[in-house]
Amino acid sequence: MSEFVKAQQEVRANLTEQIRDVIESAESESRGLDAAELEKIDRIEVDIRRADEAIGVATRNEERKAEASEASRGFVPAESREERTAGDILRGIAHGEMRGHEFEQRATLVPSANTVPKSFYDMVFDVARLVGPMLETSDVIRTTTGEDLTIPTLTAYSAATLKSAGTALDSSEPTYSSITLGAYKYGLLIPVAAELVSDAGFNIEAHLAEQAGNGIGTAVNAALTTGDGSSKPNGVVTASSVGVTGAAAAAGVFTADELIDLAYTGVDGLVRRLPGTAYMAAGAAIGAMRKLKDTAGNYLYQVGVGQPDQFAGFDVVENPNVAAVAADAISVLFGHFPSYKVRLAGGLQVASSSDYAFNTDTVTYRFTMRVDGDLTHTSHVRHFVGGAAA
Repeated sequence: MSEFVKAQQEVRANLTEQIRDVIESAESESRGLDAAELEKIDRIEVDIRRADEAIGVATRNEERKAEASEASRGFVPAESREERTAGDILRGIAHGEMRGHEFEQRATLVPSANTVPKSFYDMVFDVARLVGPMLETSDVIRTTTGEDLTIPTLTAYSAATLKSAGTALDSSEPTYSSITLGAYKYGLLIPVAAELVSDAGFNIEAHLAEQAGNGIGTAVNAALTTGDGSSKPNGVVTASSVGVTGAAAAAGVFTADELIDLAYTGVDGLVRRLPGTAYMAAGAAIGAMRKLKDTAGNYLYQVGVGQPDQFAGFDVVENPNVAAVAADAISVLFGHFPSYKVRLAGGLQVASSSDYAFNTDTVTYRFTMRVDGDLTHTSHVRHFVGGAAA
């Protein structure tokens, strides 16, 4: 608070005290206010309104100066962020109003429309899920920070035994293990013509959401599928365990019986009944699954209409990062995919530079997101590995 505002507040307090003195003087004499006293109070009230106006103007000027100062350091006050759209923020980053911004999974109620609009974070993540099925089928955990996250996992239940009346029960403790998820950075650069950034008619939110979602979703899905766990996620293929090995000399080609065995070999019956249990394979392998028939010549694969495709009664998920059908290749997975935990640390970080591609008059946006993932129970997802080549 400036000295001027403090001084005006003192003036206002003194004026208020003068009105109180006039009223108390009349009350002490047990009489009403006379004309001179009423006129004096009116003059004082005018002075009070002037002081209030001066305080208001000075306060607003100080707030604007504070916002400008914070913006110059790369920060925007919370109340200003709430009033700005994602497009305003993205253009503000490009124009140097702030160094960057962290978009979070958060939407703001619009009273006039009585709807909750989709946040920019969700726009990006929706695209990422389309190109990265591991972000769709897994259990996604969001944290505000990137410190290691330990997730306990139940590996064995307490055992019950039959006891006759009056016999003491045996003690049986469940056993636990755990996985630890870190935060690995994935990002990309997106160039946008400076003219488009300045064009209010250009939907910069939708453009950048599609580009960022596609780029981040593709890279993250590859890591969550086949990552080796070394400075990257431990992918579901890497973490899964062997269920069925194809016949020798079959060059990796599977049969209907082998895929059915995959669902019933090593995968607990409880897991098979959980929502999210499915087959997962790349497009070419799914194409081969669609051609499999029973002994009567009926296709075993059911194409879903408004729902997922199914094989042998289980959903089928297409994942382009699962290996193609080949000798010694893991080409089909089966299991409970929500047992794979994906950790998203913090929000979606966005920054920009006009210097990176200065000669082409292009603004370059940088998007980064921190991710990790691992399977809680290796027995919850099994894989088919193709037989060796002849």
